[in-house]
Amino acid sequence: MHTRSGNPDQLLAWMECLADPARLRILRLLERHELGVSELCDVIQLPQSTVSRHLKVLLEQSWAKSRRQGTTHLYRMILEELPSPARKLWQVTRDQTESWPAAGQDQIRLDALLAKKQSDGQAFFAGVAAEWDRIRGELYGNTFTTRALLALLPGDSVIADLGCGSGAMSEVVAAFVRQVIAIDNSPAMLKSAKKRLEAFANVDVRRGELTALPIDDGACTGVMCMLVLTYLTDVAGALKEMHRILKPGGRAVIVDLLPHDRDDFRRQLGQVSLGFEVETMRELLTAAGFTSNEITRLPPESNVKGPALLLAVATR
Repeated sequence: MHTRSGNPDQLLAWMECLADPARLRILRLLERHELGVSELCDVIQLPQSTVSRHLKVLLEQSWAKSRRQGTTHLYRMILEELPSPARKLWQVTRDQTESWPAAGQDQIRLDALLAKKQSDGQAFFAGVAAEWDRIRGELYGNTFTTRALLALLPGDSVIADLGCGSGAMSEVVAAFVRQVIAIDNSPAMLKSAKKRLEAFANVDVRRGELTALPIDDGACTGVMCMLVLTYLTDVAGALKEMHRILKPGGRAVIVDLLPHDRDDFRRQLGQVSLGFEVETMRELLTAAGFTSNEITRLPPESNVKGPALLLAVATR
């Protein structure tokens, strides 16, 4: 997208691109979430050929960006990357379309789509809570937990275990720190965690969403998040919450999947995404406010069945 000030041709091109109601509806959605063509078709209820044609125009004028995930392409609009005149033009356009009935309907269908994605993960965990430790070990191995612990244990600490699952990590950490706050949104997983951790007086098990953590600002010296982010529709929001609950100088330790193309694997485990590039994770952590981000690819363990993993250590 050209940025030269006072270019009437560029201004007219921007305005022409925004002069279609369907493209405006698409941009309103892509500003909020990264979506694929089929998802956009479901939300705005237009044929794939029509949606693809509009996306082509939006890409050509740099209103949207795309990236490949497995066999599909995902699209998004990044307002901060637009030139200032285009950004102002879009802000006016967005405000003027806020009351459109079609925009309201689009938001309802988008909320339903995102809720279904989240429920896929919930359904998976409800069925495997009792066997999750074995399944997780078979898929990913166990040495990554030791690496994560070595990265964050400073001594007298308050550690948040986000997406604690059955409480395996909290159980290991509890013996070495002052307090562990274990968070999960799956009732089945929380039941398993409470049973496992009932002997630890310094472990507080709470139900909550990673995008709205039931933890006070700056309450923790460390955060661990193990194999959780691929289940979230709002990864950026979860990372911002991690940053919020950490004290200055506190660290977040994240283990998650590197990119892979096994969509059947993703669907089987109810995951939302196919993993994260190292650079993508670095950008997400920086955007969330972390100042020092060290990210490494973990060497794969023998005989594990799942995709390779990354380890990220980020400092508030």
